[in-house]
Amino acid sequence: MTELPEHISVWAELADVDHELRHVDVNGVRTRVLRAGTGPDLILLHGTGGHLEAYARNIAGLAENFRVTAYDMVGHGWSDLPDRPYTIDVLSAHLLGLMDTLGIETAHLSGESLGGWVVAWTAAHEPGRVGRLVLNTPGNIANKPAVMTRMKESTLAAVLDPSDETVRRRVEFLFHHKEMVTDELVNLRRTVYSRPGFVRAIQNTLVLQDPAVRKDFAWNRDWVAKIAAPTLLLWTDHDPTGGLDEAAMLLDWLPDARLHVIEDAGHWPQWEKPDDYLRTHRDFLLLEKDPA
Repeated sequence: MTELPEHISVWAELADVDHELRHVDVNGVRTRVLRAGTGPDLILLHGTGGHLEAYARNIAGLAENFRVTAYDMVGHGWSDLPDRPYTIDVLSAHLLGLMDTLGIETAHLSGESLGGWVVAWTAAHEPGRVGRLVLNTPGNIANKPAVMTRMKESTLAAVLDPSDETVRRRVEFLFHHKEMVTDELVNLRRTVYSRPGFVRAIQNTLVLQDPAVRKDFAWNRDWVAKIAAPTLLLWTDHDPTGGLDEAAMLLDWLPDARLHVIEDAGHWPQWEKPDDYLRTHRDFLLLEKDPA
């Protein structure tokens, strides 16, 4: 008999996991949320132009130890698309509003790419709401103009022309092993990018790639040093948005941080290396206290 592939589909990953998928109202924003598991609260945030399916390969494993919440940020996925700039403070306020709506006082936060930026900002400005923090390939800590331009152009091109070719190219950007990009994953993105109003929504997200807007939220020591939460920097050896030199910057700025590098992966280690991602999260988030 031919062996089954490691990954079949998003919903096959959740086939044997008790979970709830619904929309909740967050200060007037209809927000899509998936929840599973029991234990300490852990909230997962996706990246630019993304959606909660970015964590499809992780929810089952994490739900064994945590009450997991994955959601579509405002202006993303199948959440509402209000016409306003989605700056980091807006995205952070939406996260905190979601926590209030769900009755979560304090949670561990794990964010990938843009999601990492949002959870770091939240931890700096609302320290009482955050337990431990995972910054998963947060990307372009050095605020390099070339990286901003590439992100803006590739994302906007895929939304303006949500064909298989352009969207596949955008999704492949996230992967070191591009053969892992499935038709299902591409078509999910194509569906999101084809939503009425999504062109304007992505323009509202991409304001963060404009240096004039970005300067008010750019990664810098002034606010990063305020993060009191124990922090894990989850890097990879093939991230196209930032190298280990940028991880070193964060290690210097953060009061309590450690670095773990997942090898043989790109910008989405949670998809390419789910076992490493799960093990690393468990080891870090379940620590009762920091090592001596």
